Amino acid sequence: MNNVTIEETQGRIPGPYMEKDMPAHPEDIVMSLSGFDVLMMRFECAMLEMTTKLEILNEELKMVSDDSPITSIRSRLKKPRSIYEKLMRQGNEISLRSIEENLNDVAGIRIICAFVDDIYRIVDMIFQQDDINVIEIKDYISNPKPNGYRSYHIIVEIPVFFSNAKRCMRVEIQIRTVAMDFWASQEQRIRYKKNLPPEKADEIAEDLKSCADTIAEMDMKMRAIRDKLG
Repeated sequence: MNNVTIEETQGRIPGPYMEKDMPAHPEDIVMSLSGFDVLMMRFECAMLEMTTKLEILNEELKMVSDDSPITSIRSRLKKPRSIYEKLMRQGNEISLRSIEENLNDVAGIRIICAFVDDIYRIVDMIFQQDDINVIEIKDYISNPKPNGYRSYHIIVEIPVFFSNAKRCMRVEIQIRTVAMDFWASQEQRIRYKKNLPPEKADEIAEDLKSCADTIAEMDMKMRAIRDKLG
């Protein structure tokens, strides 16, 4: 099978995921899939397409209302190692088709806003784009995670035009305030520290939850101050 296309499936169905059983270089397994580089190029193009749409909307709002709801836009492609680990956790095979069908966050965009209501303005603008298909919504602002995490997540499918075909590719969009983003980045760094005794981990989890609640209150107060200024 020397001419395997990107649409063909090559891989294996793993058993229950055990971190101790992971090979030394799992990224090599993913990167060796025939057509993997083409698939990642398609995801990257989908990110560029979605980012361009967001930048256009933001520029229009700055022009017509002197208001810029988006502070920054960042994007990233999931690393081969992370792709391997997530497929294994899910119990899915390691193949190109499996990546496309089972992973919604290979291409990711993070939008940072100043205020909470800006988040919902951006969500409304995304919904109004008639060439974007919204696959999934998770509002962790109205319904925070138990650990205090707040953010608005959308999985969209966006058409991308290549030289020989149109492909609909999935992109995960996360929308947060500056304060929410700071909390999430610090929580992730702390969560991945190894060898914490259980009592210390519980104490830190409580402190992080308290910080998340404080940040949410600050976001509301900042919005109220802005509204007073008109």
